[in-house]
Amino acid sequence: MDYRRTFRSAAVTFVDLAGRVPADRLDGPGLGDWTLRSLIGHTISSALTQVPAVLGARADGINVAAAEGYFAFVRDVPADVLAAALAVSDADALPIAGELAGRATQALAAAGDDDVVATPVGGMRVRDWLPTRTFELVVHGTDVAVAAGVPVEFDPAAVSEATLLAARIAVALGEGPVLLRALTGRTSLPEKFSVV
Repeated sequence: MDYRRTFRSAAVTFVDLAGRVPADRLDGPGLGDWTLRSLIGHTISSALTQVPAVLGARADGINVAAAEGYFAFVRDVPADVLAAALAVSDADALPIAGELAGRATQALAAAGDDDVVATPVGGMRVRDWLPTRTFELVVHGTDVAVAAGVPVEFDPAAVSEATLLAARIAVALGEGPVLLRALTGRTSLPEKFSVV
């Protein structure tokens, strides 16, 4: 899978989706305690705004060797640290989402696959970190579409990449057998099962 193409595709689809959310729905329910505006702002911040900064910051070594390790690490972050990180999301970035997506894709074009960059969880290769941003775009894009009642269709390759990453996260967390049995119709997932 071409992680560069899936990221660009997911970014374009998300920006288009966010622009089609009716203005009168933005302050309504989004996900959990988030309004749609907050959810869109979080996604823009985490999946678009931070990309140029991360890709421009070299790290001395690799701390996390795979995309699934990123999310496994994040699950172990203390709740107050995670809440503080989520609170910095830019809920007012919607008007410039397209510009931010452009900056992110330009930064990606200048980065090498094996460049080691300083991510929020430590040094990672570009090819391992960027799929975590595609995951954010696809997962939260779907959240936005459902909450807003607006249709969205992400590129099947981006959906496949995000789905495969979710499965790898489940395996990394020791939940692989549970997920496999559910995906093959042997059982249902436990209530509130999540890999993130």
